[in-house]
Amino acid sequence: MAEIPSTPADGNFKVVYVPAIADTKAPKLDELNADGALDISCYLTGDGWNPTKEQATISDPRMCSRQEFGRPGRKTPGLSITVIDNTNSDNEADANEAVETITEGAQGYFVERVGVPYEEEFAVGQKVSIYPATAGEKQLLAPEANSVTRSTIPQFIFADVQTDKPIVAAA
Repeated sequence: MAEIPSTPADGNFKVVYVPAIADTKAPKLDELNADGALDISCYLTGDGWNPTKEQATISDPRMCSRQEFGRPGRKTPGLSITVIDNTNSDNEADANEAVETITEGAQGYFVERVGVPYEEEFAVGQKVSIYPATAGEKQLLAPEANSVTRSTIPQFIFADVQTDKPIVAAA
């Protein structure tokens, strides 16, 4: 059997918070690099990017069967982010942009790119996933030994999540 290569996750993830995307099925390169777009990759903690998806089961019982059948039901996407939080610290002026931008009620689009080195700019043809979300209330996490100050910001998905959509050139 031939060896199947894998792609390391470390350093090959990028998440950018974008204020506006006209068509989430065909995100434009200039939208992802527009003024107001914030690369939050280095604000996210190592386990701070947490997209989820649940799918309900539609019960499909049959009188003639001793088995309960099921069908795929509604999907419920979710997202929570955990970021470093430098509020009131010596670092606040230089390194608290994620907390200051993604405030309760803020609406935007989280654009996730995987499999490409973080440092590389977005490029036409790269595939991204887009999470349209409204920010909930920031919650400061309890302090822990050997840790940094962090906050979790729940996100509420307001439109269809798009996965593996290629970036397109501006029209």
